[in-house]
Amino acid sequence: MKRFISTFLSVVLIFSLMMPAFSWVDANETKSQIPVIRISGDGEPLYDSEGNKIFHYRDVANLVSGNGADNSELLKSMAESLLPAIAKGMATNNWDDLYAGLETEISKLFANSLLDENGNVPNNSGLAQNRIDEMERKRHNSQKGDKGYFAWNDYWFRYDWRLDPMEIADDFNSYIKDIKKSTGCEKVGIMATCLGTNVVMAYVAKYGVEDIQGIAMDGSVVGGAEILSEVVCAKFDVDPAALMRVLCDVEALGLFSLDEFITETIDMLVQTGLLEGVISTTENIFYDKLVKGVTSALALSTFYTWPNYWACVSPEDYESAKYYVFGEEGSEKRIKYAGLIEKLDNYDKEVRKKIPELIQKIKDGGANFGVISKYGFQIIPICANSDAVSDQFASVKRSSFGATTSSVYETLSDEYIAQRVAEGKGRYISPDKLIDASTCICPDTTWFIKGSSHSNWNSYELKILYDVSTADRQLTVDDFPYSQFMVYNTEADTLAPMTEENCNTENWDADPDVYRPESFFDKLRVAIKSFVRWLGLLLELIAESI
Repeated sequence: MKRFISTFLSVVLIFSLMMPAFSWVDANETKSQIPVIRISGDGEPLYDSEGNKIFHYRDVANLVSGNGADNSELLKSMAESLLPAIAKGMATNNWDDLYAGLETEISKLFANSLLDENGNVPNNSGLAQNRIDEMERKRHNSQKGDKGYFAWNDYWFRYDWRLDPMEIADDFNSYIKDIKKSTGCEKVGIMATCLGTNVVMAYVAKYGVEDIQGIAMDGSVVGGAEILSEVVCAKFDVDPAALMRVLCDVEALGLFSLDEFITETIDMLVQTGLLEGVISTTENIFYDKLVKGVTSALALSTFYTWPNYWACVSPEDYESAKYYVFGEEGSEKRIKYAGLIEKLDNYDKEVRKKIPELIQKIKDGGANFGVISKYGFQIIPICANSDAVSDQFASVKRSSFGATTSSVYETLSDEYIAQRVAEGKGRYISPDKLIDASTCICPDTTWFIKGSSHSNWNSYELKILYDVSTADRQLTVDDFPYSQFMVYNTEADTLAPMTEENCNTENWDADPDVYRPESFFDKLRVAIKSFVRWLGLLLELIAESI
């Protein structure tokens, strides 16, 4: 029950965070003598064979939240199906009807976008035809301008982002070959973001980098993304304080705004421990009984018939995720979804287990390689590691391929920093003392930008990606006017080197004395202060209504 309620509570937030925001670069300032291919994530809407839109995150978010859509029938159907099943489960301890009801009702949101048991498209759905036509025109015609260079956005590889990255890699390879032929260039550059990084790494595994000048990644999910990895393999927890931080983030990003009284009420429930008590009680009664069935039902009715989403499951979580979604070896679901599982296992074998080797393969092949890792935002609070330093989707540890970080509640210890300084690695410590870049696979070609969320690709990031992927040599953090650690200001659209003075960009306060007080008296003090603030707002509302 805890899992279902918390997941459903968070679904609007998840969909809201997945809506990408873009800031475009000026092609006159970003140019190269070779074409650069851009491959992104899951922002493209899906259409059926007749041209009707069947799925986009924004539509699902609106349907669930009721913004711009009539969701009364949806909620009525869910209530009619699930409430009797919950009552039966509580009375008999048999939750099979709830699992079946969940899978049926939730899948209505995704019905036309789900893949079949082999991970294939069952209904000829996919990208809009005009997107495909546009890509086909460009791949066979050189986009080199009159001034003799290629702009950053000349070639954008569009693809069905649900599919197996290993299969998409074949189309990607064909696209690269066609662009080389049409332009007469021997090499291309690649700019990859989000799910596109999975496809690029699959491409490297299958085809190497003979045709590639450089690969630059931003918001990589190749090493895993907690938002998709942990909640599907029972690394699941609800951190009430993290919920408050998520609400602050989405409000600051302009996704939606909450009434002050609602925000203060949630904060009061957090600070007084009431919300944690409700969650703990629910967990003790229902969690162990429901977790496997609910996980499988929610997974197979939403994202987890999509192989490219499975590619975001971390190496250490993969086997557990298969267990919670498909059951034990020989189970009915393992048999039914054998074709899908075969694809997932192949990606696991050829890519997930070989990430360091594949990065080395890129470098040994003579291609440039660069990474941008972003942070300063809260991972959705149903993840066990929701206190990780992250970009909302993935922790910095994963998106940077190995950086050492603190949690949002603390900085790296003085002892740790002193040791790194003594080793001559002090330059890799971020000014906010949250990150040590020296442990990255490529510490000198990895940039960190605080204040830029996972779904925002600002012009400065795109400039770095473009230059790294098209340069005639390997560029490092010393080759740019930016430092390795930078701060992005969303409102002003500015990028600045990070300093101790400008590094506190979070939209929330993660002071451990407030959110994790140790002693009884500290907890009591925090609870009383929060309750008084909430009571004051309540009295104001009452006074205004009289």
